[in-house]
Amino acid sequence: MVGMEELLAKQRKEKRDLQGRIRQKKKNATKKTRKGVNDECEILERELAEKHQAETAVLDGESPNQIESGVDGLTLEEPVDGGDHETTTGANQTKAEESDAQSLADQPQSKKPNRQKARLARRAAEQEAQAAAAALEAENLPDRREQEVSAMKQQMESRGLTETMIRPDGHCLFSACAHSMSPDQVSKSGPKKAPYENVRFAAAEFMATHSDDFEAFMEEPLDSYVKKIRDTAEWGGQLELQAIARSYHIDVNVLQADGRVEKISSGSDKTGESDDIWLAYYRHSFGLGEHYNALKKVDKT
Repeated sequence: MVGMEELLAKQRKEKRDLQGRIRQKKKNATKKTRKGVNDECEILERELAEKHQAETAVLDGESPNQIESGVDGLTLEEPVDGGDHETTTGANQTKAEESDAQSLADQPQSKKPNRQKARLARRAAEQEAQAAAAALEAENLPDRREQEVSAMKQQMESRGLTETMIRPDGHCLFSACAHSMSPDQVSKSGPKKAPYENVRFAAAEFMATHSDDFEAFMEEPLDSYVKKIRDTAEWGGQLELQAIARSYHIDVNVLQADGRVEKISSGSDKTGESDDIWLAYYRHSFGLGEHYNALKKVDKT
């Protein structure tokens, strides 16, 4: 027959085993499962206590309700009944979690990197570097304006020509032609007040009445092109020079800095009303780009 000491030793071992099981269960518990785990642990402890109480009663021949088992003095390292200690521990843990959350909230939050701003900054840096490289390259390049002006001066001297500066305002081709022709010839060619306006008018009217000669070279309808040449500051070029030469029955000589002279012929016999005219054509010397100045033969008498 099992003695009391042996029974108590067995009960202590069972209680220690249960303590280990409960500790593991609570360790693995989450906020969502904590209550269920506590309830389960409470049931396990109660069942074990009842079992021990019954075993002791049988051994002593006493009623289980009158027995205080010797193992009741043993306490678990962690409460299994979900009582005050568990409640206090849970409350302290909740407070600690709330405190940690508040600390995180109080800390300055690092902003997420803005990828768009980073791309813009990188692009700006690249553009700045390219601009710096272009500026450095420009410093090492020859001054095209200075070269062109110097070369044009030599060409004019070799041909006995003098130059009149024309304002670079978009009307330079027409103004240079008007300056090189006789005022009477220009004033008769249109209803406008300013000489360059009459030259524009004459060129536009000639294009409109000779559409077969010009329309194929235009990138837009003839009517709209003619209107721009007549009424706006649209730049003039090869087509306009041809229209001017033919409408005024003059030959136009265009001198370039490399010595080339482009002759735009009237295509008909001259009326004797005016001489040929000369223009200086620049590519690099004026801010707006291509530009025409008026030239005139030097009077040697």
